[in-house]
Amino acid sequence: MTAQDRTPQHRTPQDRTPQQETPQDRTAHEQDLGRRVAALMPRAKADLAELVAIPSVADPRQYPPERCREAAEWLVAAFTEAGLSDVRLEPTPDGSHAVIGHRPAPPGAPTVLLYCHYDVQPPLDDQAWTSPPFQLTERDGRWYGRGAADCKGNVVMHLTALRALGDDLPVGIVLAAEGSEEQGTGGMEAFVPPHADQLRADVLLVCDTGNAAVGVPTATTSLRGLANLVVEVSTLHGDMHSGMFGGAAPDALAALIRMLDSLRGPDGGTRIEGLDCEGVWDGVGYDEQQFRADAGVLDGVELLGSGSVADRLWARPAVTVLGIDCPPVVGSAAAIPARARARVSLRVPPGTDPAKAMDALSAHLRSAAPWGVRVEVEPESGGAPFRAATGGPAYAALDEAMRAVYGKPMAFLGQGGSIPLCNVFARTFPDAEIVLMGVEEPRCLIHAPNESVDPSEIEHMAHVEALFLSRFGRTARG
Repeated sequence: MTAQDRTPQHRTPQDRTPQQETPQDRTAHEQDLGRRVAALMPRAKADLAELVAIPSVADPRQYPPERCREAAEWLVAAFTEAGLSDVRLEPTPDGSHAVIGHRPAPPGAPTVLLYCHYDVQPPLDDQAWTSPPFQLTERDGRWYGRGAADCKGNVVMHLTALRALGDDLPVGIVLAAEGSEEQGTGGMEAFVPPHADQLRADVLLVCDTGNAAVGVPTATTSLRGLANLVVEVSTLHGDMHSGMFGGAAPDALAALIRMLDSLRGPDGGTRIEGLDCEGVWDGVGYDEQQFRADAGVLDGVELLGSGSVADRLWARPAVTVLGIDCPPVVGSAAAIPARARARVSLRVPPGTDPAKAMDALSAHLRSAAPWGVRVEVEPESGGAPFRAATGGPAYAALDEAMRAVYGKPMAFLGQGGSIPLCNVFARTFPDAEIVLMGVEEPRCLIHAPNESVDPSEIEHMAHVEALFLSRFGRTARG
């Protein structure tokens, strides 16, 4: 029986037979699950401390690849102990290893894929960390360390949920843990299609996001895509003395500055010819003062663009100049730059084709070039945006689980970052429901110094996951 054949259907109260659990039975079961998860939290902290201590940065230029393999083998042992079978390392085309495991579904039951990644961002500036980046440290009620949230906190969430359920697991499980997500080298994206039969599931829990805020149960339903390019401006055969030639000789850096400035309107919002820059977000909002605090915006500095913060983050294109090659201030000479270049990144919302966005960005820069300067544009990486379909039975079961744990309905959130694997999953498993959730929330400061996780989010989201797996499996089987 294929995963599509097992697609669960909602059952109405009159469909239920006397043999099914009563509401009282369900309440007792859910309360017991909550107690089990709470009792497992010391172990969750110990697990996270062990994982954070492994500097699994998937960049061999900075860290030995043996440390990533060490983290992968840790996952193999932990998920085997948690009840999965045949947990193993699988090589992927970029040289990393995926951790794959299974637990067969009971007859007629659905299968749920649990995704996470065990590689982490480099710590960046060690001096900016209040505590050592690869040592889990508790401070002010939070657990600090590189990967504590992104994404080792989600690894621990999966383990805690599975341990709380034990043998009482009414669904099949597929584990897919990635080893190079932060490097963006596409190992897992290339691995999935030819190994679809190993990974096929009715629901894919992509646990590399999180709640809108601590205590606000959330599913991420929208991811922006990406279009990056490098633009180079040339004006002279070589740099010329600014005293002798300045005033008439064309300045490549000045031309580039004008071109880059043309990508924004007077309010700082992105304005690119040929792109809709006025989209509106229809999910949960993002309080402006909370955003200022989360983003570390300095007092008195205005936010860019118009509309709500959520509109600007999740429903509209957003351009960023990632870097400029030009003479540095220290050591600069009295010379007119003959060449200058910049790397420009454009995030695009669902509904926007990233290839068309790349073309529009390139055409805009060329048309904005002043003084007849020579312009070369080199397209770089691109990625499609993603929007989840939220009307299926898995989302209904997840909403029930979140209400039970948090006492609030599930909110829908967008995310400015890109997870290209979601589109690969959607193409490979078109009938599966894809859910993005996890323990990461704005205060986690993922990718930045002093990354942290709120342990209550690990506890509550592990409880949500355990309830979801339990409810979804029982509902699907009737």
